[in-house]
Amino acid sequence: MKVLWNDQIVDREAVKIDIEDRGYQYGDGIYEVIRIYNGRCFMLGEHMTRLESSAQKIKLTLPYTIPQLTENLKLLVKTEGITEGEIYLQITRGIASPRNHEFPSAGAVKGVVTANVIPFERPLEMQHAGLTATVLPDERWLHCDIKSLSLLGNLLALDQAIEAGFDDALLQRDGCFTEASASNLWFVIDGIVYTHPDGRLVLPGITKMKVLQLCQQLEIPYREEPVPVKALNNAQECFLTNSVWEIVPIVKVDGKSVGNGTLGSITKRLQAAYIAATKSSANPS
Repeated sequence: MKVLWNDQIVDREAVKIDIEDRGYQYGDGIYEVIRIYNGRCFMLGEHMTRLESSAQKIKLTLPYTIPQLTENLKLLVKTEGITEGEIYLQITRGIASPRNHEFPSAGAVKGVVTANVIPFERPLEMQHAGLTATVLPDERWLHCDIKSLSLLGNLLALDQAIEAGFDDALLQRDGCFTEASASNLWFVIDGIVYTHPDGRLVLPGITKMKVLQLCQQLEIPYREEPVPVKALNNAQECFLTNSVWEIVPIVKVDGKSVGNGTLGSITKRLQAAYIAATKSSANPS
């Protein structure tokens, strides 16, 4: 298996991560997950823009330019011969010794890049049957707009949901829904699609961006505004979006069906339109 390590494509076994890498010791880094369709990286430019934004927000100087990273990711996909799959890209602040909580001064260390590609097929059964979820407090930090390596808050929420017998957690803060454990969250109420606006409480999702574009194209009314938890009883549909799963319905929340408890008509239309977009030559890598 070949992977990207800094600016080289190497055997996975050749990669050595130092014990004083700040990503390993502090979670001091950022990442992106990018879907591959027909050998192409879907919305790669948008992912790289978000990566750059996350880097700026944590004062991390990217060790390579966005064009360099882009070309190396394309080369990795080509080298591995993956036609349907995903890329995991991670950049840490780098190796600083001795261990110190302070950020190293600019230029003192160089960031470390790793990326690997794995095959992955569209989860059609999940997209049709949907998932169950429970509502939990959003106890994550207040920089959810950064795609940070520090994901313990997300993992704890997901683990709590799974231990209670659910597939996922719908997170709420101050009485309003924010996200799911690793996805943007959507509701359909009276024919209008709702999702939380971008900001420090949610990740600016790349799939979210595409779904908003599709709502415009399909003339589906939508609003970017917080949905109160108490409005869940009025929701006809609920769904999640992320780059790996695409669009997946939530059919039950805390044991109660959302709408009729099956894939909703608006969610289904958006799924079809999203799949068409992944096949379109208008989205080259």
